[in-house]
Amino acid sequence: MSVAPSVQSLAHRIAVLVFIENARGELLLLLRAKPPNLGVWSPPGGKLETSLGESPFECAARETREETGVAAAPEDFHLFAMIAERAYEGETHWLLFLFRLKITVEALPPAITEGRFGFFSRAALEALPIPDTDRAALWPIYDKHRDGFVALRLDCSPGMPLTLTLEQITSAAQPPAKLAINS
Repeated sequence: MSVAPSVQSLAHRIAVLVFIENARGELLLLLRAKPPNLGVWSPPGGKLETSLGESPFECAARETREETGVAAAPEDFHLFAMIAERAYEGETHWLLFLFRLKITVEALPPAITEGRFGFFSRAALEALPIPDTDRAALWPIYDKHRDGFVALRLDCSPGMPLTLTLEQITSAAQPPAKLAINS
């Protein structure tokens, strides 16, 4: 498949976002003190260490530990979405892996250089300052697919309406495919 000629050539970044809940189902968010998303609430996460060959699961575990102090292993995460964001804020293309931490976290992590944390009910998020793309796409994806898997493409080109394209979906009820490795 070819990319539309109007698509701007931009740097491509690979990152994870980690959705962490407490026992009451409240979500842990970070009020970001740095770009991207300066001054708005978003899930913790960060960029893959691609030069080290880090996997998205390893990155989710590392970023969770670095940002929240929670020592979770890669197997403690459920990958529920992969989103290719085109031209986010007109500056970068992103490939995002969205994870849900399968263990609950009760303590509010201390503030870090990236920002400060808070727990919020899903309903409370509607009144928070969050990125427009999160409000329009990320949180509805979390609501609908957090127990399954979905792959999407999101066009964030400046001056254009957000366009979300579904590429693949697997419901939570479907068993994973078996993998046979011949050695």
